Amino acid sequence: MPPIARLKAALNGGRAPGEHPALPCSPAELAEAAQRSVAAGAEAVHLHPRDDTGAESLAAADVGAAVAAVRQTCPATPVGVTTGLWITGRDVTARQAAVAAWAGLPRYQLPDFASVNVSEPGFTALAATLGELGVAVEAGVWTPEDAGALSIADEVPRVLVEIMRPGVDPLAILARLDEAGVTGERLLHGEGALCWPMVELAGRLGLPTRIGLEDTLTGPDGAPVAGNAELVRLALSVWSTARSVA
Repeated sequence: MPPIARLKAALNGGRAPGEHPALPCSPAELAEAAQRSVAAGAEAVHLHPRDDTGAESLAAADVGAAVAAVRQTCPATPVGVTTGLWITGRDVTARQAAVAAWAGLPRYQLPDFASVNVSEPGFTALAATLGELGVAVEAGVWTPEDAGALSIADEVPRVLVEIMRPGVDPLAILARLDEAGVTGERLLHGEGALCWPMVELAGRLGLPTRIGLEDTLTGPDGAPVAGNAELVRLALSVWSTARSVA
């Protein structure tokens, strides 16, 4: 999995269809959103595949269709997917089985990487299955405790330092990762009101970040955005400005 220098685009997340006019759900919509985001400067894309109803899905057919569509428009761009436990109703066994079934997909339909939250049960087994599939693991850490727990798991190439709620110190998480001897690339991002402060902090620290309609529907000034590509352009401006004065 190649490192990300500045920014990954998170195209849709778990948002409901229609929550934003430009929210991509179908494979064709994801492919167009990815193409526009990459043209705006994104170096990788992260997406949540959907089924025919627009619901998030880990089913092999839905994952394969979404990844293949994005690959057709962005053949040189790494593509990643979620493995969020909520998608299977927090059923660890069902999630494990769904991801294991990706083994039946041709290589071009397999994602390059998948995000796995350390705090969710089944992290180690799922990471091992992804490794067997040749899919790199992004470990999602939300707290210093998550960062410490990661040290007992297999090494991962990228750690997502994800600030999801106020009061969590990203610097404490980064320090805990260092103390635990975790060597994977760090990517720092936030969600909702914490999104733009984390983009700015990532720039000051020289860490890559993430942006997209998964994380926010507004720009740094609070104004609504047209879509993922606009968020990518705005985030690169914020990141670069912060980096230049660091």
